[in-house]
Amino acid sequence: MTGDLFARTQAQGQEALRTALLDLAARLLAAEGAAALTMRRIATAAGCSTTVLYRHFGAKDGIAEALYEEGFARLRRSLEAVPPSADPAAHLADLGRAYRANALTERNLYQVMFAGLIPGFTPTPEARAVAAASLEVLREAVRGCVAAGVFRPDADVEEVTDIIWAAAHGCITLELAGHFTARTAERRYQALTRAGVAAFLHVPGEPRPG
Repeated sequence: MTGDLFARTQAQGQEALRTALLDLAARLLAAEGAAALTMRRIATAAGCSTTVLYRHFGAKDGIAEALYEEGFARLRRSLEAVPPSADPAAHLADLGRAYRANALTERNLYQVMFAGLIPGFTPTPEARAVAAASLEVLREAVRGCVAAGVFRPDADVEEVTDIIWAAAHGCITLELAGHFTARTAERRYQALTRAGVAAFLHVPGEPRPG
């Protein structure tokens, strides 16, 4: 960690500086544990005063909240960046791959989002709303699969989304913990998410919607 982050990013604007500070805080948290998540430690690593951090985040709890929300905001952007497809099932599979790619790219934030990396931190209702909204792209893809007859017409969108999410998250958690190699993890991820989807597929002979 160098102490010139502040000097390098402040000229890019406040949003760029805030993002860089959050990335730095996430790296410190992953490398040194929750004890590193103090205003003084982050300011020293960034090469700025604690006043800069208070201005952006308010307090230590504000940094924890910001890390949590930033993780889900990046997840949402990565899912929204997946190109649309005329094939609803293929689009859903593409979103699944994007979810895993985001988790591996943003693994420090992913640990904040799901692994309780910050002891004592409880997201506010507002932060949980940001988290829930991040999966709206996935929910919309599931709705598309129901409408197209890929899934049963009586399939519950929330249930399908939750099960696909749970399967994806479980495999990613094991991968991040080092239990799977990258190649094995990719195969397990595909198998688990396909198994979750299979429970809701339209069975030939059943009436299709529309």
